[in-house]
Amino acid sequence: MRCIFVSDIHGKKSRFDALFSVIKKEQPDGILFGGDILPGGLGITMDREQFIQIEFLSKISKLKQDGIETRFFVILGNDDPKIYENQLLSAEKDGLIKYMHNRTAPFGDLFVAGYSYIPPSPFRLKDWERYDVSRYVDPGCVSPEEGSRSVKVDIQNERYATIAEDLKLLAQQSAPEKTIYLFHAPPHNTNLDRADLDGKKIDHVALDVHIGSIAIQRFIKKKKPLLTLHGHVHESARLTGTWREKIGPTHLFSAAHDGSELAVVRFDTDDLDNATRVLI
Repeated sequence: MRCIFVSDIHGKKSRFDALFSVIKKEQPDGILFGGDILPGGLGITMDREQFIQIEFLSKISKLKQDGIETRFFVILGNDDPKIYENQLLSAEKDGLIKYMHNRTAPFGDLFVAGYSYIPPSPFRLKDWERYDVSRYVDPGCVSPEEGSRSVKVDIQNERYATIAEDLKLLAQQSAPEKTIYLFHAPPHNTNLDRADLDGKKIDHVALDVHIGSIAIQRFIKKKKPLLTLHGHVHESARLTGTWREKIGPTHLFSAAHDGSELAVVRFDTDDLDNATRVLI
């Protein structure tokens, strides 16, 4: 099956326009969105609910009206307030997308599974942050129990929940070797989680330049999935010179990018070795 993977679009209209132009021309079997879809910061020209409807869902609806049968698999990322999750769930009921966080869906003779959480970060929004393998928090980062949230949560649960425990449950939903895992976070200590933190310290403690998830790294090594897709660390490809990696039999691709362009990863599920990434 021919697929396109994108991530970290961050509400840039030019990137969405470029993506939907590609979809209309190529009509792939699947489009996978790796989170951080919505606009944020000072540059917002419309509220996020309007943005989702106008720049995202309406365009998908138009494609379907034109007879294009591409399937859309979507997760949110740590910059996307969870309050907008309900809008995507409604779109799923309307048949426009498959909302994938903590869920698995058949895709041809394979499956797609999604997971949005990242390990604790320095950012204040904690809707999509969770302890990784323990309650340890790296220097300079803010605990998931602190910060702010757009929805109410059971803090007692958040205090003890981990990405590692979540992934044990997610792995039970399908055979990992036949599953494409759509993560927002990359695995720890790989080319895909390399952050621009060289020489930086907090209270005289050097910061780890690898900011990915240890739980996701261990999951890949143990479960050996077919393919994992990642975003979140925008500068990783620039710093390492690569957007892909392989751990055992598992292919890993990143669509994160720190330039103005849209990074488009194209792959065929029957020929992952020849996947490509272009900047549009």
